[in-house]
Amino acid sequence: MRTVVAAVAVLVTMLAGSMAGAGAASGHAARIAADPPEDSRLTQPPERVSATFNEPMQPQFAAMTVVGPDGNLWSTGEPQVDGPVLSVAVRPLGPAGKYTVNYRATSADGHVVTGSWSFELTAPGPGTPGPPAGTLADAAGDDAADGDGIPVWPFFVGAVVIIAGGALWAVRRRR
Repeated sequence: MRTVVAAVAVLVTMLAGSMAGAGAASGHAARIAADPPEDSRLTQPPERVSATFNEPMQPQFAAMTVVGPDGNLWSTGEPQVDGPVLSVAVRPLGPAGKYTVNYRATSADGHVVTGSWSFELTAPGPGTPGPPAGTLADAAGDDAADGDGIPVWPFFVGAVVIIAGGALWAVRRRR
């Protein structure tokens, strides 16, 4: 009986530990600068927008879009990655208002980094918009825009169930 109680105690401890999850990793890439700066008010539209990260980024699967207050794309061409800088060209802007820059890139360690920032154009320009904006996943050609991939916790729960089953089988076999 003591063996069964001990096995259950071990299993409960393992289950609680696996459900606690891992803490946030601080070693992943982070955006450290933006051009134009976040929440800036511009009288002249930028020709290019860029995000600078604290480590080099991989050029594969990079995506960056500029969406205007009209819901249309104002970015043009493919995003460029130059070391820690991800950038994209911007067509001449049109309506005054808030423009949002969305990005998705893969850091040197393979983790996907996503985010956005906005700037405001205070004077309308003569530009012609691109197509209506889809999601950043559409721009990246990917269905999973969150970048987090498959959650890990089901694997921990599965491992605990397998270990618990093995422990119970071993205890019953000894009888």
